[in-house]
Amino acid sequence: MKNIVYSGRPADEEGRLEKELRVYDFLDGLGLEYDCVDTEPATTMEVCAEVDKLLAPAVICKNLFLCNRQKTDFYLLMIKNDKKFKTKEISGQLGVARLSFGDAEFMEEYLNIEPGAVSVLGLMNDTENHVRLIVDEDVLDAEYFGCHPCVNTTSMRMKVADVFGPFLDAVHHDYTTVHLEGEEW
Repeated sequence: MKNIVYSGRPADEEGRLEKELRVYDFLDGLGLEYDCVDTEPATTMEVCAEVDKLLAPAVICKNLFLCNRQKTDFYLLMIKNDKKFKTKEISGQLGVARLSFGDAEFMEEYLNIEPGAVSVLGLMNDTENHVRLIVDEDVLDAEYFGCHPCVNTTSMRMKVADVFGPFLDAVHHDYTTVHLEGEEW
């Protein structure tokens, strides 16, 4: 892990995936500010905890790709990292019979993201609005939040107002707010 937070797109783009570079192009085109930190793949709690410290005071979110039982409706749920995903709690607020984790094939097809890198920024790839954004109300109360630029080897800090304003407007997505209890894992 390099442990260096930098502003804007990385100076060295060698070895970065096209999907990551497209995120920077899109955000830069909107004139949005963001900070980044490069890490080893954020697949362990230790790496995630280090990223949390580096990106403070950003709210770190769990981003879950979900679907209904028939696999016809897809959702991206953003919840604070200190909350549990309870399918009954979310399903009831959305009026959906049952939610489960969506298959990686659909995640790749609609968001151009692989498991472990799920992010609201993937909505820029969902041009036909297959995925509905669901957001824990506590995420919206923060000034900053952390996310991935469609890969899990870089983490970003962005203003909540920028994502839930200019970014979502540009990708033609709306969001639904839900209330989730703050139980620890």
